Amino acid sequence: MPLSRTLGSITVTALTDGEGPFFQPRADAFPTATAAHWREADRRDPSSVTADGQWWLQFRSFALRVGDGPVTLVDAGIGPADAPAASWAPVPGRLPAELAAAGIDPDDVHAVVLTHLHTDHVGWAVTGTPGRPYFPNASYLVQRAELDALQVINPGLRASLVEPLRAAGQLRVVDGETSLTPAVRLLPTPGHTPGHQSVLLTSADERMLVTGDLLVHAVQLVDPDLAYAHEEDPEEARRSRLTALRTHSPTILATPHLGTPFTPTPTPPPARVDHEVIAPTRRSGGQ
Repeated sequence: MPLSRTLGSITVTALTDGEGPFFQPRADAFPTATAAHWREADRRDPSSVTADGQWWLQFRSFALRVGDGPVTLVDAGIGPADAPAASWAPVPGRLPAELAAAGIDPDDVHAVVLTHLHTDHVGWAVTGTPGRPYFPNASYLVQRAELDALQVINPGLRASLVEPLRAAGQLRVVDGETSLTPAVRLLPTPGHTPGHQSVLLTSADERMLVTGDLLVHAVQLVDPDLAYAHEEDPEEARRSRLTALRTHSPTILATPHLGTPFTPTPTPPPARVDHEVIAPTRRSGGQ
């Protein structure tokens, strides 16, 4: 049974689509991280490092549900064997089986929030030939800034993802902060991609932030200033990460890629180190 947490009346279920080693050494992905950073990150999140020091990566979506009502799914995983992420991610994913184990039918999903359009977050959004939305009753929510930047992010997704959603009448373009319900809000958190968004859940004095790739490794909780090499705009990503962590702490972070899906904050303050902003070295369509 997939792991879940309850926030007020909302059940948040972590759905693991796959896991495997990252495609490059983690020192290349975080070029300014020090040995001290890695020691602390590995202490906090030991299942994200292999015995030989590789980054072991989880790929998750999150289902939000009140009672037995309709489901909001945050991200759509790595997808089937022929998904766009197949060149680098451990496809085929197992999201359909995870949904079934959580008692969720694809017809139950009425909204799919795509935090951004990297291929490991959209894999089950559209499937088959010709492509059809995997969740037939769902609106797919994407920030307008993300669609406007698709030529830079991954131009191939226009034909394989965006146009099938638009043709089915299931693409919903949003602009900036958007409330889905009084307890569920979309927050623009740009930088990783231009239209990256996270999802904030609130209930009384409890909060949960479904981060997308606002942060991708525990080393960015050790030191949120650390640049990740696969950001479109590392400085904007840093500002978004710091703002979100400061504004919404204490909270629970629901993360796609850390070893465990639910991580409480605040964390101990990081040691201060001098940083140089590293120009990104992107892999097309990847993280």
